[in-house]
Amino acid sequence: MKRIVDARGLACPQPVVLTGKALASAAEVTVIVDNPVAVENVTRLARSKGFSVEKSEKADGIYLSLHRTDAPIEPPAAEPEIACPASQPAGGPTVVFVPSDCLGRGPAELGERLLGAFFHTLLEVEPKPKTIIFMNSGVKLTVEGSRALDDLRALANLGVDILACGTCLGYFEITDKLAVGRVSNMYDIATALLEAGRIVEL
Repeated sequence: MKRIVDARGLACPQPVVLTGKALASAAEVTVIVDNPVAVENVTRLARSKGFSVEKSEKADGIYLSLHRTDAPIEPPAAEPEIACPASQPAGGPTVVFVPSDCLGRGPAELGERLLGAFFHTLLEVEPKPKTIIFMNSGVKLTVEGSRALDDLRALANLGVDILACGTCLGYFEITDKLAVGRVSNMYDIATALLEAGRIVEL
């Protein structure tokens, strides 16, 4: 079975993620990319999985022909390192990832105030993120009684997609108290993160 992966225009690490899925189900894969970083990362991944790599540059992109061999090529001691330099141009929207209900390390009350101030300030700056993802104790910011609730509602009214991890809401038994955004799942969250051109983690 032969697969074609068109990864042109996709931000790192999406070319590698898509290639990895294709390699798991095909002996021959053609990956089309448009930048040297993607070429290097895809090549490293393919060789670690036992595929040979042939590169061909065409007018519409760089074609990487991957063929399964009898033995791994350059078998790694661990998973291959995928390099996504910060200087690479963003290929997608900005996503803010919130894994906690406080910002920074120190007194919890101070952290809560700082996080509240961040969301309040976010209303005043541009560009706005496309999505804000809340996980773990971060989901507490999306429920009734949160000091950040008014600002999050204002951001939602401006078109910012607010995602609250359903598993996390259930763990803290606060699903019925969600007051802004929508209950989300790991698939939607992973997709949003992988499609992001820039991820800001608080």
